[in-house]
Amino acid sequence: MRASPEIAFFPEASFGAALNCVGIAQELQKLGATPVFICHPGFTGVFAEYGFKEFHLPESPSSSDETIADYWQDFTNTHVPHFNLDPLAQLGTYVEPTWKAIVDTAIAVEDDLARLLAQIRPDAVVLDNVIMFPAIARAGCPWIRIVSCAETEIPDAAVPPYLSGLTPENKAETAAYSKAYETVTATVHRRYNSFRKKQGLPPLPAPLFLENSPVLNLLLAPSVVRYERKAPLPEDRFVFLEGCVRHESHFEMPRLPLSDGPLVYVGFGSLGAVDTGMMKRMIDVFEGIQARFLVNVGAMGEAYERVPDNVHLGGWFPQPSVIEQADLVIHHGGNNTFCEALFHGVPSLVLPYCWDGHDNAQRAEAVKVGRHINRANWTADSLRSAIIETLTDTAMGRKLEKVSEKMQQNRGTEQAARKILGALNRKQ
Repeated sequence: MRASPEIAFFPEASFGAALNCVGIAQELQKLGATPVFICHPGFTGVFAEYGFKEFHLPESPSSSDETIADYWQDFTNTHVPHFNLDPLAQLGTYVEPTWKAIVDTAIAVEDDLARLLAQIRPDAVVLDNVIMFPAIARAGCPWIRIVSCAETEIPDAAVPPYLSGLTPENKAETAAYSKAYETVTATVHRRYNSFRKKQGLPPLPAPLFLENSPVLNLLLAPSVVRYERKAPLPEDRFVFLEGCVRHESHFEMPRLPLSDGPLVYVGFGSLGAVDTGMMKRMIDVFEGIQARFLVNVGAMGEAYERVPDNVHLGGWFPQPSVIEQADLVIHHGGNNTFCEALFHGVPSLVLPYCWDGHDNAQRAEAVKVGRHINRANWTADSLRSAIIETLTDTAMGRKLEKVSEKMQQNRGTEQAARKILGALNRKQ
């Protein structure tokens, strides 16, 4: 291993995973390592903005920034109606097509990824994804897994099924969901195992698409939301972090006619921002509340013709800095946003629409650090009441103060960096 070990991060093509990895890379750099990033098309410049070297998977004619934006616009427009379905109904309409797209990506980038890894020759690869890329397993160096979705991604008999949004106590529903999930994903899982076999990797048991690292696995679930597992994960290879919140530039609050009152941050990720119909309904509700609202609308800013005086729209925010100043976060249950809210002691209103947002929404309400709102059937009155009640919930506020104190005293980014370097030292 080099004196300054070079660690290649390969996050999935989502900002949540990408920015989690940035936080860990920032700490590794402080400890003398050299983090670099392997970028999917469409993420060029994201990591360079934080000062990290990038290696780019090549773009095909169908993967320019414009075509990628069009693809996700079409993908989301197709699935917006499915976002109102319950998790069981989403298995065939959203989960199976999403797994198919993920497997397609893994197959498409395999050769190019292998060439990049041969060029970089890293001392370790950190994979933050939901699927294994065989090139990583064959790179000739240790690989480390980050689980930046909900803890449910690693199954256990006492933990609800992944993406189900269920509680562990509901045995009948969890059993039915698990059976349906395996049935729905069976065809794409067989296709993925066939691909693994061609690349020299053993098959995975259904319905898994990613094995655990034999070296180190980092789970981003803070202690307040963790489950008591029936089979505890071995502590020498599995480390639970208190989130993974990166350092971010300070956000200067915009001037609004309403200069005081609680600050509410609203962000539904790049997919959720496409649902401008729901966002407009929410903004109509915000207008009647004595509070200030920062609303992340992604690339859809031109869709909003009328904006109330107490609402500020933006296409991007330095989210940790905004949440640090906020009194409430309204979001989709993405693990990145959820952990940032917990880290800064801010309550969440979670309106999940897909993937592990359902799991995080259920958990937020179960452990009393937020509230779960059904995306399909909220009304203006119910949303208004939920906002006001959460802002004034003193018991929840006191609990979140303690959660924040613990998380900030045990920063997940710092622990992750130390564990990664420790794992490499063990391998020497």
